[in-house]
Amino acid sequence: MKIRSVLPWSLGALALSVTAAAFAHHPLSAKFDSAKETTLTGIVTAVDWRNPHTHVFMNVTRGNTVENWAVELESPIILRQSGWAADSLKPGDQINVSGMLARNGTRQVWGENVTKGGTAVYTVSDARPAPSTEPTPRWPDGTVALGTTGGGQDGYWSFPSETVMVEDGVNVPMDKYGLLTNVNDAAKVAPLQPWALGIYKLRQERQLQDDPMFINCKPPGGPRQFQSELGVQLLEDKENARVFALVGSGNRNYNIIYMYDRQTGLVTGDDDNPLYYGRSNGHWEDGTLVVNTKGFNEDFWFSNGGLPHTDLLQLEQRFTRTSKGTMEYSVTVNDPGAYTRPWTASWTLQWVDGEEMPVHFCQNNRQ
Repeated sequence: MKIRSVLPWSLGALALSVTAAAFAHHPLSAKFDSAKETTLTGIVTAVDWRNPHTHVFMNVTRGNTVENWAVELESPIILRQSGWAADSLKPGDQINVSGMLARNGTRQVWGENVTKGGTAVYTVSDARPAPSTEPTPRWPDGTVALGTTGGGQDGYWSFPSETVMVEDGVNVPMDKYGLLTNVNDAAKVAPLQPWALGIYKLRQERQLQDDPMFINCKPPGGPRQFQSELGVQLLEDKENARVFALVGSGNRNYNIIYMYDRQTGLVTGDDDNPLYYGRSNGHWEDGTLVVNTKGFNEDFWFSNGGLPHTDLLQLEQRFTRTSKGTMEYSVTVNDPGAYTRPWTASWTLQWVDGEEMPVHFCQNNRQ
């Protein structure tokens, strides 16, 4: 996908994509059991370099028996960003693997450590490039550019500083998928009503196995799309006074932000804008895009980790591009059906300059 104009995706392509499902980048604990670790040595038979997760197949000899195991790894998009390629391992290579076993008892293991000849392979670096401190790009009329201006280089927003939602000012230990270190901390994450706290704790106790994005490829609606490592683009269609948010973590899913209180259709939804993303209207406050969204359904998790919401959910999202390389994002959650009061969470996104946003499709891929 090349960004060579203000709106690089044709409207026809967007229309075709709207019913597609989102990514299935699942929390590890949903599939693998941290209490069951194993170590394997064997010969690579195949490398399945496909989304949502790469798999390396290996033959493991146990006495007179040869077993074929699937070693699951990160998305090829993330592995590629760390310098690896499909042929970094080849059939015939001998590897050593250690990691968690699959909960369902099948011959699958999460590749926490994979080595070939004593050298680690298919590792993922947590390092991220330093964001550009160049001035905030602007359109010819002087307004802030949310992404690439017409004729500019490719690019997209990624590297969220937080991948989970927690109320600002609250420190609760959890992993990057939103799984709490201690489920008794659940009430600290956000001002949950008693029933919502019960649902949240149940989702946590089940190791996030019920995540609709994992089991049914549901879209990452609400703020969740802005916490994906796979990126998002904000493309301004200034002629028609709207902004497209293209979701890198979905099957080219998108949502539309209509500017200046324009009519956006029925709150009950239509084929052009599924209710996973709600109904959005935006306006500018100085250099900040303020987006108010309502009309969500309840068929998705609006955050990693499973914080619940109801169809009363309303969001105020604020996008402030402070430099070429940094976008400050904050969201105020107002859902009287699930929370006792409005609350706010915020993080930053980093501009990936000169690159196309990765294309990530939800596939079975041995999920």
